[in-house]
Amino acid sequence: MKKHLLAGLVLLAGTLPLSANPIQANFTGVNGTTDFGYYVGPYYGKLDGDAVTLYCVDFANDVYFGQTWAANLSSIVTGSDLENTRYGGGTDALQLYQEAAWLTLQYALNPTSDYGDIQAAIWQLFDRNAPEPSSDYWLSQAQANYAAGNYADFMLVTNVGPVNPTGQVQEFLTVVDPSMPLYNEIPAVPAASTPEPKLMWVLGMALLAIAAAVRHRRRRGT
Repeated sequence: MKKHLLAGLVLLAGTLPLSANPIQANFTGVNGTTDFGYYVGPYYGKLDGDAVTLYCVDFANDVYFGQTWAANLSSIVTGSDLENTRYGGGTDALQLYQEAAWLTLQYALNPTSDYGDIQAAIWQLFDRNAPEPSSDYWLSQAQANYAAGNYADFMLVTNVGPVNPTGQVQEFLTVVDPSMPLYNEIPAVPAASTPEPKLMWVLGMALLAIAAAVRHRRRRGT
């Protein structure tokens, strides 16, 4: 009984899933820089008609010029539900997505000669079969600095599921600016640290039941 109550507490306190209608994603072009035989980021596209910059995190899949597909948006702030993402089920998935987001910010701060290594570092976070950067510099920098970043406006763009490892459209990170009409369609991430009153009542009752069970066992000498 005690074990089941604890399991219920974990379930109730878990992050609530985000629900949103799929949006229309469109891949419109590249910045022209190539490395390893591929175009490397940043890339360009549209989400429900709003122009955005796209950053590829997914080497295992493909995208084509002019391609349009139905996609889900997923936040990468603490507490986000990554169920609809390509790599959300992996170990430290949220941290890796945030490291990737930190790396995307480095494109604008560095010359195009670094774009290949930055892109390879992003791919390597999720796929060790992807092209390798010339050194571990960007991977180590991302690991050391990602935690200080603000990723509130970053979104993952993932094809509508079921999401498979291969054979689908590449997954991208993008920044959805608050001025975009699309921004108002993105549901807020529930705050895990501030449960609603009803949830607080349920948690309190569960804790009382656990305490009663412990006292009952002590009285019986077990």
